[in-house]
Amino acid sequence: MRMTGYMFGHEKWWEWGHMFAAANTDKLGVTLDISKPEGRALCVELMQWADVVAENFAPRVMENWGFDEAAVRSINPNVVYARMPAFGLSGPWRERVGFAQTMEQMAMASITGYAEDPPLIPRGPCDPNAGMHGAFAMLVALAKREQTNTGVFVESTMIEAALNVCPQPVIEYTAYGRTMTRMGNRSPFAAPQGVYAAEGFEEWFALSIETDEQWRAFVAYLGAPAWATDPELATPVGRADAQDHLDALLGAWAASLDARATADELVALGVPAARCTDPRIVSEHPQMQARGFYETVVHPELGAYPSGGLPYRFASVDVWQHRATPTLGQHNSEVLTRICGVTADQLAALEASGIIGTRPRGS
Repeated sequence: MRMTGYMFGHEKWWEWGHMFAAANTDKLGVTLDISKPEGRALCVELMQWADVVAENFAPRVMENWGFDEAAVRSINPNVVYARMPAFGLSGPWRERVGFAQTMEQMAMASITGYAEDPPLIPRGPCDPNAGMHGAFAMLVALAKREQTNTGVFVESTMIEAALNVCPQPVIEYTAYGRTMTRMGNRSPFAAPQGVYAAEGFEEWFALSIETDEQWRAFVAYLGAPAWATDPELATPVGRADAQDHLDALLGAWAASLDARATADELVALGVPAARCTDPRIVSEHPQMQARGFYETVVHPELGAYPSGGLPYRFASVDVWQHRATPTLGQHNSEVLTRICGVTADQLAALEASGIIGTRPRGS
């Protein structure tokens, strides 16, 4: 995650990964070379202190380091040990590694994109999805530990998490023998539905009409042109059959419109519509600003930036994020001194030998 974003041109380029900066606020950052005995010994001490040990390496990695389930249980009998491999700790694909796009080939790509185009990967949702499933599993395991006073072993795979959030294609086929196909921006439940280019560079708005009432309101907004009053378009089935024709007409109509104003006017009439908001302005969107979703954090290298908060609120919590994402090894001294009892001289020796550090090797 550190290797994403606009990194080059900065002395400490490894600190400029935008995904890492967005996903790791309010954490402490420690570096440890676990392949060395000294690093592994410190890792054991951290495991003895921890409530949860979580990892998402390929299955062989933790086992090669001597940290299989039995070993971790012997280190801390009450720990929740969460392993998050790509495809699982068993099965013929056990040793395969993967990340979001790998999962999306199995769970999402075949039904994403336009009918006439190749399958399209959604570009990343399976990464945070796996993390959310894993976090939920860890919370359940912690609750179980409270009941039993014993540790819990958790296995949460990326592929099963991906399939869990898009079950419809599998159900459609196994239950009804129907294979879902790519539909682009269309829907089996709404017509017309699409994303249409408006006036200006990369200005688009989305439209989705499900009911006859919404269609009548839309036709009135258009000024009841002759094509829109065709009786064939008066029903959902008729509009679905005419989606290609409607897309051509609406594409021509939308080209000279202001995306924001048009969407706002349609919504006021009860017609589902929205301007497509790109990443440049999401953090400045009036709804997000009114909600206080983005909170300003200050990073030693990146400076101040808006960081997305949590998608829920507690009445007792005003601000969720109190510290920015850590720099590489930022809290080596704090954590290893407080938890492992490492002295200043020992810290210096660990850094000199490369067991800990604040720069990637070779940088």
